[in-house]
Amino acid sequence: MYTTTQLETQDIKRGEIPTTFHKLILGNCMSMEEIPSNSIHLMVTSPPYFNSPFDYKGLFKNYEQYLGVLKNAAKEIYRVLQDGRIAVLNIDDMLVNGDKFPIVADATRIFVDAGFRYRDRVLWKKPDGYLRISRRSGVLLQNPYPMYFYPDNLLESIVIFQKGRFNYRSISEEIRQLSKIDTKEFSNKKWYMTLWEMVNVLPNSQLEKGIAAFPEELPYRIIKLFSYVGETVLDPFAGSGTTMKIARDLYRNSIGIEIKKSVVPVIKEKLGFGNKMNLLNNKNDRFEIIYRKSGKYGSIS
Repeated sequence: MYTTTQLETQDIKRGEIPTTFHKLILGNCMSMEEIPSNSIHLMVTSPPYFNSPFDYKGLFKNYEQYLGVLKNAAKEIYRVLQDGRIAVLNIDDMLVNGDKFPIVADATRIFVDAGFRYRDRVLWKKPDGYLRISRRSGVLLQNPYPMYFYPDNLLESIVIFQKGRFNYRSISEEIRQLSKIDTKEFSNKKWYMTLWEMVNVLPNSQLEKGIAAFPEELPYRIIKLFSYVGETVLDPFAGSGTTMKIARDLYRNSIGIEIKKSVVPVIKEKLGFGNKMNLLNNKNDRFEIIYRKSGKYGSIS
């Protein structure tokens, strides 16, 4: 397991672009045996939305199994995260076969029960015009009477948790300066609000076909706001590797866990380790893949 100590004292003091390390684990995230306790500096992920008819239809047998996956993942995330550090979920309630499931509320309770402090909630607003009146919301047009109202959702939740309290003095002055946040960007893009307006991944995106990916802007903000250069970012539901890509772009290390082997070429390409090498990063950056025997979610304990 790599650490940031050598990176901080050697690469940065020499004024060189820091070398970063990236690891993709093919398997489920209910166990993270490859990751030592207290070794991760930030967790940011978007778990699969329970049996979404668009992306994850029939993935879970029932809602209890889905919550069981979140419970086991939350315990492991708490174990591997360093004291004082942040865990972020991009998640939202889901309508399945006419029933709406309170995923945000249930996930929040799961993470609090795992030991996290509930720190904040930001709403991600998708662009105006992204949604038009659907069959669900259009019911009122056909029946303009009370009790026929069902709104379409333009928002997703970004729920922020913290493991204990952060020791601000634990970061060297060199790293603080290298990780400094652009206050103009912070102000101009209104990061200070609990409503973030971000463009979602477009349907014709080549690397996201068949994958429910969040926009790069989301992990970009989270990684900037809650981690330092040279630290390690974890995404236990890695998907197409967006979090890992942004971690590399921002000179952080990354670990991703994903059950689909089919996304390996996509992740390698997106991170810049495929045929199209990313020349903006250090050519000495490293990418490793660990294949487990089984990638299925399996039984829930």
